[in-house]
Amino acid sequence: MQDGVLSRDAGLQPAAAPRRPGVRTWLWGPAFVAAIAYVDPGNVAANLTAGARYGYLLVWVLVGANVMALLVQYLSAKTGLVTGSSLPELLGRRLRRGPRLAYWAQAELVAAATDLAEVLGGAIALNILFGLPLVWGGLIVGVVSMLVLAIQTRRGQRPFEFVVMGLLLIITVGFMAGLFVSDVSWPAAASGLVPRFAGTESVLLAAGMLGATVMPHAIYVHSALARDRHGHQPHELPRLLRATRWDVLASMIVAGAVNIAMLLLAAASLQGVGGTDSIEGAHAAISGTLGSVIGTLFAVGLLASGLASTSVGCFAGATIMAGLLHVRVPMLARRALTLIPALVILATGVNPTWALVMSQVVLSLGIPFALAPLVRLSSDRALMGDFTNPRGLQVVAWVVVGLVVALNVALIGLTLTGGG
Repeated sequence: MQDGVLSRDAGLQPAAAPRRPGVRTWLWGPAFVAAIAYVDPGNVAANLTAGARYGYLLVWVLVGANVMALLVQYLSAKTGLVTGSSLPELLGRRLRRGPRLAYWAQAELVAAATDLAEVLGGAIALNILFGLPLVWGGLIVGVVSMLVLAIQTRRGQRPFEFVVMGLLLIITVGFMAGLFVSDVSWPAAASGLVPRFAGTESVLLAAGMLGATVMPHAIYVHSALARDRHGHQPHELPRLLRATRWDVLASMIVAGAVNIAMLLLAAASLQGVGGTDSIEGAHAAISGTLGSVIGTLFAVGLLASGLASTSVGCFAGATIMAGLLHVRVPMLARRALTLIPALVILATGVNPTWALVMSQVVLSLGIPFALAPLVRLSSDRALMGDFTNPRGLQVVAWVVVGLVVALNVALIGLTLTGGG
């Protein structure tokens, strides 16, 4: 089955006609859509919790995770451009039926955890801004995300990118505004660049921060986004890969700055303040400390984060299903189905901030299953030809995989022994 047909059957709309990349396509492209995964509500919960509880201690986690993300997202986009296939499609062709179904099951669990975090975050934002009950807020987030996905289905990828990048701009302003009026201790922030922990709970939180930053669904979807935007153009690959490097670099700088700003804001304004164990409490503390304008901007940023990330997350889930199962599920139907678990959790009264942080731990456990195959495939000369990863890059990439696996092993051990 051809890749374009497969994408269309799954409710994805490939780009109509790839264009020769210029300066504009270098800076405004697929990487900015994938970068939404790095500033979603799960990031908000994990980063605010880290700053409020441990101050500047875990700054190094965000910096390291963002450097990892820079490498990972470039490898994903490069794989899609060189092979003309998404990462899930490549895996779907190589795995036998049993392993393929098992792999899809864990990827679908990751997608469900992603969607849970994003809908919860949007619902919390609507509750903060308008006092809406969480269930109604989650439903509204789901409906609006359907409208955003309808743009991609009917108009194509480029208009979808513009909408998502507009939301990214709102997110950036909303989450960084407070940084300019808070009393950040820059020497303490610099000391936070030294890797260290402060007890077992900080390890659990670091794993959640990693899961919120290097997100598995972004690894899967970026290969499809880059392929669908530029198409499979072997003769243009050097130019396309240069453009992709700039695209990824710019998007990761934006995402990294927003994440670090959230942690610094919490460390400067929320540490030692009571009632910050939830996003709602953190918002109240931010409003009380920095003013209602900053608090409102924060809530608007959170809402934009939920709307954008749940749309991109659903797109990623459809990409995963199409590549691994070859199942034709319309995008909007998938959106309606994946909304149900989040609404159930909201209706049962589970602490939404706790659910957000735990969803990030699930995501962290799913990273190696996306990352290891990506490194393996992008280093396969038979598949990548002259664009295979150089030896040095392969070593660095496998070191990243090893670090992620080691952190997750520690996370599982702490969880089983009750250390977290």
